[in-house]
Amino acid sequence: MPVFARNVVATSQPLASQAGLRMLRGGNAVDAALAAAIALTVVEPTSNGIGSDAFALLWDGQSLHGLNASGRAPQAWSLARFAGLSEMPLRGWDAVTVPGAVSAWVALSERFGKLPFEELFEPAIAYARDGFMVSPITAAAWHRAPQAYKDYPDFGATFLPNGRSPLAGETFLCPAQAHTLERIAQSRGEDFYRGELAQKIVAHAKVNGGAMTADDLSARRADWVVPIAIDSLGHTLHEIPPNGQGLAALLALGILERHDIGAHAVDSADALHLQIEAMKLAFADVEEHLGEESYMEVAVAHLLDANYLDERARLIDMKEAREPGHGVPSRGGTVYLSAADESGMMMSFIQSNYFGFGSGIVVPETGISLQNRGYGFSLREGHPNVVAGGKRPRHTIIPGFVTKDGAPQMSFGVMGGPMQPQGHAQMMTRLYDWNQNPQAACDAPRWRVEAGRTVRVEPGFAPAVLNELRERGHAVIEGDDGGFGGAQMIHKMQDGYCGASDPRKDGQAVGF
Repeated sequence: MPVFARNVVATSQPLASQAGLRMLRGGNAVDAALAAAIALTVVEPTSNGIGSDAFALLWDGQSLHGLNASGRAPQAWSLARFAGLSEMPLRGWDAVTVPGAVSAWVALSERFGKLPFEELFEPAIAYARDGFMVSPITAAAWHRAPQAYKDYPDFGATFLPNGRSPLAGETFLCPAQAHTLERIAQSRGEDFYRGELAQKIVAHAKVNGGAMTADDLSARRADWVVPIAIDSLGHTLHEIPPNGQGLAALLALGILERHDIGAHAVDSADALHLQIEAMKLAFADVEEHLGEESYMEVAVAHLLDANYLDERARLIDMKEAREPGHGVPSRGGTVYLSAADESGMMMSFIQSNYFGFGSGIVVPETGISLQNRGYGFSLREGHPNVVAGGKRPRHTIIPGFVTKDGAPQMSFGVMGGPMQPQGHAQMMTRLYDWNQNPQAACDAPRWRVEAGRTVRVEPGFAPAVLNELRERGHAVIEGDDGGFGGAQMIHKMQDGYCGASDPRKDGQAVGF
């Protein structure tokens, strides 16, 4: 059931939700979100870690702020370094960009937090030092790790006690993580980027052929950014600007706005067809044009221009599925959590290692598992997302935030790689076109656009609807492959909030 309270935390793991709730007794929504995020690096290591990247959207009670804490490539990276490869490496040091999550924790706490920084780490340190009982969905994801990371002995030494993954309900503890988190807390993140922990990261890279240096780590910063947005369905959806893929959700909603999707019945063939076709158009543009914003040849404003969206929307044929290419406008495996407090502060936060535990690189004796965000770079010369030293790769993780007439409405996210912008669009239409409550929107079946005309759907759609989609040319694949994401949502109400947590994850929404 949805949770109604004046102070709410919603995360993908119950122990992390409780860590956040604990901080709300004296702290604010930022303190709660950060304590939950730090705890998640311990209790849900299958999706994130101390070596993650992060993004945030924050309503401070008056206005909306964006934070980009995604990492940059080591300065020594270049297209020549990866010559002969068809795509960037998925594992190993050549997949690791400078981790940004720790810098996000510091930046958010310094600017908006209320509690002492060290206090935010107490639940996570206790879970790591004393152990926690592994939750079921996390255990299932952990079970896939031994095969995926069999070539990384440091990973096994830290995360596969007794040579196997822990079972649901078994206790896992990691004293090395506890010690690392203590050092980060005491130094306000300095040790991770410039101290003993940084030295251990660099030393491990050097021994194993990685390019990351002390200078790469010490140059790390989190950037405050102006969110990008589009008006849709009587509301405004805000996203982090590129290098994140939130632009795809805005493009899809902008296209749907021109087709009055609310005129069609929820989960009807027409409604699904429109959403799928709009999402394919959005992804085609993102694939061609998206990179770190300073490298993009086509500006975000031009992609979201009303005339361009009109042009893209006209490409949808209600009788036939298509495989659209990108347009040319006029030129001029992640955790998500949300927290809100009774003062009106609302936090939308996401952090991720990318593919499961990430790169497979675990720095010995630290419990630091490093993300593999370098995999997000392109090796196509001339592309705005082509790999280069000091550059941020295209990112899948995106926090979302909704306002109405300048007032906050919802902090939300749908973790899960390319599912994320698709999930944002589906949550928006369910809430604001078909008036579903946040928990109903979380629970409802989802679809996911894949290559070409392929679309995968969860159980729950009417067989007649799926047959009609096939008749229009969609290659429909039925079944839950675990790739439909996990939503956490907090919606503003007149006297408090409505919190929702996705049943596809172990998590919960809690409040008081």
